[in-house]
Order: sequence, then structure tokens, then C-alpha cells
Amino acid sequence: MPSLQLFHKFLGVTLILLPYCAQGKPARVFPMPGFRAEKGISQAYLPGFPAGNEMEDIVLELEERISKLEGVLRLQGKITTSGGKVFATNGKTADFHATVKTCQEAGGCIASPRNADENAAILYFVKQNNRYAYLGIKESLIPGKFQFLNGAELSYTNWYSHEPSGKGEEECVEMYTDGTWNDKKCNQNRLVVCQF
Repeated sequence: MPSLQLFHKFLGVTLILLPYCAQGKPARVFPMPGFRAEKGISQAYLPGFPAGNEMEDIVLELEERISKLEGVLRLQGKITTSGGKVFATNGKTADFHATVKTCQEAGGCIASPRNADENAAILYFVKQNNRYAYLGIKESLIPGKFQFLNGAELSYTNWYSHEPSGKGEEECVEMYTDGTWNDKKCNQNRLVVCQF
């Protein structure tokens, strides 16, 4: 369901950017459209989903609000999009494993470019923050051969000249400020960039 996927992307981006965007004001709680509070039950309790046109109206409203929020976040330089994916950063640095964990906790995964456009979307943050970023690519059991974290083969690469060079010694991949890649040890702090 495309609307549910869009909602999950928004939720993940919101979770990663919330500390970055917080202004110290308490959030207002709005009742969910189409639901009535029952006697003795909190309005936040949702016993079921609304039917028919009511659900479609809610989905359309959510899509419109998400679209507006994405526009604001783009203007503020906090997200980029490519091929239906949303890329975001919290502006902080972490080692590879902490980056993977941060992105998972936000409902996404570490940024893993599968084509030149996605590489450019990640590069936007690398240039903006003037910091290298880890990518969701690691060395396989075969030294010098790299793959996505899920084990899928790389169909797109953008290695810097003479890279990868640390066969068996450097198992993570970082993006330089020119968008090219380098194999690197996983214990360095790099910019956290996630995808949703």
C-alpha cells in the first residue's frame, strides 16, 4: 500500500530529525479525524479503522501533510529524495555500527546508494556538512569484494581511483566529499545518513 509506505518514511524521518528540530515547545495533540471518544476511553484509543470514504479522506490528508513537511525539510536542507527513497541526516557523527543502529531505530537503514542519483542525494549531506559518511556496504567474506548489508551484490559503484585497497583490513565503505567511495575501518566517526 503506497500510502502506508509513505507514512512509514515520514515517521522514520521524523524520528531521526526530532532532536535536531526540537524547539522546546510542548506538542499539541490533535484527535484522530473520524474517531469519537467513548465514555471512559481515551481518544487516543483506536478500536478499529474507519470505513470507506472516511479512511480515504484520512489518507489524503496525511499525504498532503507529509508532502508539506517534506517541502519544509527540503528547504531547510534536512532531507533529500531520490527514486522514491528519502535520505536524511541528524548532522551527528558515529562509527559504522552506531550509524546502522541509529538508522534502524528511526525506522530506516544506513544510506546505501544503488545508482548515481541516490549517490548524489547522499553526497548532498556529505558536502553540506563537509564530512565523510559511511554507506550501507561492507566487505564480504572474500577480501576485496563488497556487498550491501543484506548480502546483495553491488550493481553500482563509485570507487575512488585505486580503491578499494585495504583487502581484509578495511571492511566498511565511506563516501568522500566528491561522492567517490573508499574502503575504511569501521571504527571511525562519520556523518550519519539514513534512508527510508
